[in-house]
Amino acid sequence: MLGTTGTTAQDVIAVARHGARVELSPEALDALAAARGIVDALAAKPEPVYGVSTGFGALASRHISPELRAQLQRNIVRSHAAGMGPRVEREVVRALMFLRLKTVASGHTGVRPSVAQTMADVLNAGITPVVHEYGSLGCSGDLAPLSHCALTLMGEGDAEGPDGTVRPAGELLAAHGIAPVELREKEGLALLNGTDGMLGMLIMALADLELLYKSADVTAALTLEALLGTEKVLRPELHAIRPHPGQGAAAANMLAVLKGSGLTGHFQEEEAPRVQDAYSVRCAPQVAGAGRDTMAHARLVAERELASAVDNPVVLPDGRVESNGNFHGAPVAYVLDFLAIAAADLGSIAERRTDRLLDKNRSHGLPPFLADDAGVDSGLMIAQYTQAALVSEMKRLAVPASADSIPSSAMQEDHVSMGWSAARKLRTAVGNLSRILAVELYAATRAVELRRGLTPAPATQAVVSALRAAGVEGPGPDRFLAPDLAAAETFVREGKLLAAVEPVTGPLA
Repeated sequence: MLGTTGTTAQDVIAVARHGARVELSPEALDALAAARGIVDALAAKPEPVYGVSTGFGALASRHISPELRAQLQRNIVRSHAAGMGPRVEREVVRALMFLRLKTVASGHTGVRPSVAQTMADVLNAGITPVVHEYGSLGCSGDLAPLSHCALTLMGEGDAEGPDGTVRPAGELLAAHGIAPVELREKEGLALLNGTDGMLGMLIMALADLELLYKSADVTAALTLEALLGTEKVLRPELHAIRPHPGQGAAAANMLAVLKGSGLTGHFQEEEAPRVQDAYSVRCAPQVAGAGRDTMAHARLVAERELASAVDNPVVLPDGRVESNGNFHGAPVAYVLDFLAIAAADLGSIAERRTDRLLDKNRSHGLPPFLADDAGVDSGLMIAQYTQAALVSEMKRLAVPASADSIPSSAMQEDHVSMGWSAARKLRTAVGNLSRILAVELYAATRAVELRRGLTPAPATQAVVSALRAAGVEGPGPDRFLAPDLAAAETFVREGKLLAAVEPVTGPLA
């Protein structure tokens, strides 16, 4: 139910990923009608008003006569629907549409209630406009992506039906009894001018990363256990004296996973006893914790943006229609880049732990590459290559997009955020991180099983049992590894790792 005060991250995910139905509240419909009345009154005056009776961007100096204004609104949608490249994922487009409707429902855009209702009807019918990868600079809104969505409302362009078939949008609207909209003053502009794509991708990335950060605590704990490390560094009193909340949560998660382990604490019983574990093991909570705290900041930015009405110009409660710069994507773009940096570092430390498990000189008694018959068998040697390749790409994806700007619109739009680009590369980074953690999980569970004669923690045993039940095989001679790794990735990405652990440990933070 969309009102005038924004929406929640949970609602965005429900609509984008799970097809939840969207309705406009009576309050929103009243606010839409009131704002539209203000726009109609301004449109009737001889004085030019930006977005109502003028051109756009660098062409804003031209006053448009009443008989050309409907054509102006159609034309801005058609001309701005200029995206290129691969199609954007369905969930991203649905988030984009829902978040634009969120701003429209605020009553600050001047869009008629009937147009807003059509936006909801398209979402509820499962019609998804074809949106392309390239076409947003993250300023003046995600222009090309939103224009392709507006084009569908007009019954033009292509869209995907609920059956997954791409057809002309007009055919899909007719099949669902939806009349195409005839845009009036300001409406075309209002449908294009928001940070909705980058915000939707931020919200979904935060949901995915929350799961992956908890999963990383589990895989780090399993590696510590397999390396016969010490859990003493995870004690809460050590983290209390450096009170970063994320660090304390990560350490507590690892400690919960390791509770009752018969493998930890043997680091001083070897021929060459260790004083302390390597950084990739000992500092796991510090790295994962810093990423968690970065996520907390990103979540705060997302919540503020969800409560915002992003449009230009906007209709204010006192009846003024004012130009502004709220469409600039910098706040969202920055945190998208921050998250890509944190995810890259989490992937990097996970890969270092995996490499340690495979190196007989640093694994404290494990066979080389965890192979069954080293030399005849290569074990997980190339699984680590794959993981390293993913980490290398993660580092490239961590280069900030928001540090760049490229001028457009005849230098009227001379500083842009590149937030859409930041969001697109973060989506790739999140996918890579799930694969990197899957390789660590695969290696760590095998290593734990190779510690015969020692009893792993109950949580570890639950993970191993669930992973084997999911079709991921344990130690043995070399075999075709790609299917095992793909199954391990699914196990992590779909939350099955946490589902195996949490009945033993309780909910992880």
